[in-house]
Amino acid sequence: MIDMLVRLYDLPDTTALYQGIAAQGVTLRRARAFESHTLAAFVGAGFSAKWVSEVQVAITRQPVACFIATRDQQILGFSCYDTTQRGFFGPAGVAEHARGLGLGKALLMKALEGLRDIGFAYAIIGGAGPTEFYAKACGAIEIPGSSPGTYQDLLP
Repeated sequence: MIDMLVRLYDLPDTTALYQGIAAQGVTLRRARAFESHTLAAFVGAGFSAKWVSEVQVAITRQPVACFIATRDQQILGFSCYDTTQRGFFGPAGVAEHARGLGLGKALLMKALEGLRDIGFAYAIIGGAGPTEFYAKACGAIEIPGSSPGTYQDLLP
């Protein structure tokens, strides 16, 4: 899968997006270190062990490099940055029952804004899929010759 590049200095306005998420009773916020076991269980149950490893890295960053979407004290989705490589977005995911609420885009934008806030001008979405979503959501463009990129010689 190809990598994509995002211009962080040119991100779209997210005010209406975040207001729409809040109107559904969903809170978007940084995960907290003492929630790492709950977050790891959510990611492990719905996604992959490799993503659990990346979330564990994100939760140790200062500031914490993982955002979560919650409602009624339940995690609905997450997004991380600075895990596989510095300046990289991901991993991110939304629980199946919460898809279609706009959480994927909102969590993507939170993470990209997090990268921008710590001084990055560009972000890389490594092994991006679906590329159409990222192009539409944040103006990401494909990086020619970037597959497999950093994802080589992977351990099981």
